[in-house]
Amino acid sequence: MTRHERTVDVLIVGGGPAGLGAGAELAASGAGRVEVLEREQTAGGIPRHCHHGGFGGHTIGRGGATGPAYARSCVAAAERAGAILRTGVTVTGWAGPLTVDTTAPTGLERITARAVILATGARERPRSARLVPGSRPPGVYTTGELQQAVHLYRQRIGTRAVVIGDGPISRAAADTLRIAGVDVVAMVGDRPVSRLTALPRTGDRTPVLGRTTVTALTGRERLTGVLVRHHDGRTATLRCDTVVFTGDWIPDHELARRGEITLDAGTCGPAYDASHRTNRTGVFAVGNLLHGVESAGVALAEGRAVAAPVLRHLTAGEWPTGRPSIAVESPLRWIAPNLVGPAGDLPLRGRLTLRTDRRLTAPLLVVRQDGRELHRQRLLLPAVPDRPFHLRGDWLDRADPHGGAVRISVR
Repeated sequence: MTRHERTVDVLIVGGGPAGLGAGAELAASGAGRVEVLEREQTAGGIPRHCHHGGFGGHTIGRGGATGPAYARSCVAAAERAGAILRTGVTVTGWAGPLTVDTTAPTGLERITARAVILATGARERPRSARLVPGSRPPGVYTTGELQQAVHLYRQRIGTRAVVIGDGPISRAAADTLRIAGVDVVAMVGDRPVSRLTALPRTGDRTPVLGRTTVTALTGRERLTGVLVRHHDGRTATLRCDTVVFTGDWIPDHELARRGEITLDAGTCGPAYDASHRTNRTGVFAVGNLLHGVESAGVALAEGRAVAAPVLRHLTAGEWPTGRPSIAVESPLRWIAPNLVGPAGDLPLRGRLTLRTDRRLTAPLLVVRQDGRELHRQRLLLPAVPDRPFHLRGDWLDRADPHGGAVRISVR
């Protein structure tokens, strides 16, 4: 089959809030032909199948919007600004530094751009990636798969479900199950019950099993149970026909890997600086591809923020080399951005985002490079797992761009 070749000014891969935000801002700013590619038939990303409210926060109105309404507003804003949105298009690989191959029902294409923005988002690790043994019976979902099955495809789910995970996404999964008429028989998490962030609402009698690990699934033609082990060594089988694995997000970085873009060891997404520049000249990255997973509002803000650096690149064509990495020490999990870059381009009011593996009460964050202290900051509130916290970024301009790695520790 003949592959049609063409060019654009800015090519954005991914039509979620980050990609749509970038498309809207760049098109409105006169960046030329701005094209957004989305492999799904409908753009909007994860919010499309999140029917709870709260999206958009105070920018939309009291209580925010539902996920589908928020997704539609992002699509409308991008198209209104002049961005070209193409759905049902999958980017299959790279054919050059700024050239990608695509496939769609209309045929094969090879698209070359002056700048490429990766906005492919994040996904939950499925059961197989979590190394939970057992056969592969029907009835096993991630949160995203469950929400699509219930809200997009109106599928019948089951009757009794167990929710695995102890982050805020777990409650959303439980709520979706109840909407589908499924009885949630237990919520299972690794942390103590007192520290779980997915505790059921007042009046909900769903058992919550903290400090408990899933050891296996049972059933062949249909899931019949979940085997668990409590912290004291006791084991039990939770009888159910449905299980939902929640949280444990990983950036959808396959296209970045194919392009030999350096990945950060902490986030597992592309390493990038405050201007959202990767190690590959002309390739930017935004949204939850960089740090699975933050809110849709954060992804949208990053998409909008990338417009200024992209416009500068289109004008000047400059690209930094040899930027030092920014790394964190345990118990910190990751930091983003994770390459030294200009502090003035930081979104989120000039702050870097961090995550921790355990609760930290009023932590003191210390930033050092080559034995020199660049910054220290005491946080007034506790830092807890599954919740972002932030570090001011004004010290970035004091880092030596030709020095060693910048390291952030907790005292």
